Amino acid sequence: MTSDFWQNAAAAWPLPVALLLGFLAYRILLAVERRARLHAATRMRARIAQVVAMPAALGLCLLFLGIAVGATPLPDNVSAEARHWLGIGSLLCLTWLAVRTVGAVEQRIMRENPVEVADNLAARRVQTQVRVLGHIVRGGIVLVGLSIALMTFPQIRQVGTTLLASAGVIGLVAGIAAKPVFGNLIAGLQIAITQPIRMDDVVIVEGEWGRIDEITSAYVVVRIWDERRLVVPLQWFIEHPFENWTRTTAQLLGTSFLWLDYRTPMAEVRTELERICRNDPRWDGRVCVAQVTDTDSSSIQVRLLVSARNSGDLFDLRCAVREQMIDYLNASHADALPRLRVNLAREDREVDATTRPAQARQATASPGAEDVNEADRAAMQAAADASKKS
Repeated sequence: MTSDFWQNAAAAWPLPVALLLGFLAYRILLAVERRARLHAATRMRARIAQVVAMPAALGLCLLFLGIAVGATPLPDNVSAEARHWLGIGSLLCLTWLAVRTVGAVEQRIMRENPVEVADNLAARRVQTQVRVLGHIVRGGIVLVGLSIALMTFPQIRQVGTTLLASAGVIGLVAGIAAKPVFGNLIAGLQIAITQPIRMDDVVIVEGEWGRIDEITSAYVVVRIWDERRLVVPLQWFIEHPFENWTRTTAQLLGTSFLWLDYRTPMAEVRTELERICRNDPRWDGRVCVAQVTDTDSSSIQVRLLVSARNSGDLFDLRCAVREQMIDYLNASHADALPRLRVNLAREDREVDATTRPAQARQATASPGAEDVNEADRAAMQAAADASKKS
């Protein structure tokens, strides 16, 4: 028994040697990866080493073990099973390497097209295409790699043959179940090609103002102005209307409305608006207009129309124009601010109260023939006395 043990141990020496070599290769490549991470921002070779190091370390370990299994006198079934699993591991390492390579290419393209510039329309277009297509390609690589690995098992291969034989019903059920997945996949391709939205676009989605923060293969993340995140499926942008404020350019027009009095000097308001715009660096020099756009019974509506390079500057510029114009009117033209006018009728206190009834009778007396003289008054009195005596 003891002699058989030592014979088997002597025959299995390639296995520990392979494990030792694999461990040494892993440690060396891990140190290379850590060193490359320090210089990845400036050196191409460092970025390549960072991508390849970890998959290569695991792949070398599997390669050494495969060589050792071939050199070790093992039973046929054990050797075949070991080779099978080592082959699956190597396939997964290649899949991992391919995914990291696609990610590295994506990062390089994004570094060469930064959006942190004034005119970033072309960069946002490129980043959108790269992000969406990168997610799709990585997902396809993972799907193909796992499918090939699973098809190496005879039982799963048999199940696949059975499914293909009944592809009619199964395909219909699978198509219905996978409709959201494939719908988002197709929507992602449409967005990458037609680009109704791009990275860092300013959009209005479901009444919320925000910027496109992330585009994946299934959803879009919109960063709301108050730092909330709105997660929207890709299909939503294909099937629903939405506002895109930066579709062709980031330049925008904005308004500030004021309700003022009818006595407002519009010429001076226009002069002050031009002064405010010239002194504000957020104004892009295109539009600076003051107009009376509406009136009512007590005031006028004045629209202050200005322009800016992007939506953020425009919002701040509108607020500044509104505040400074109110300060100017308060200081220089207080009568231009809206007010409510009320006229109260009052009695003339110089007229004596005792003379008012007589004045009223005189003002309402009929002239001429309708006046009553003294003779008529005496006759009327005599007739009244006679009727009392009778």
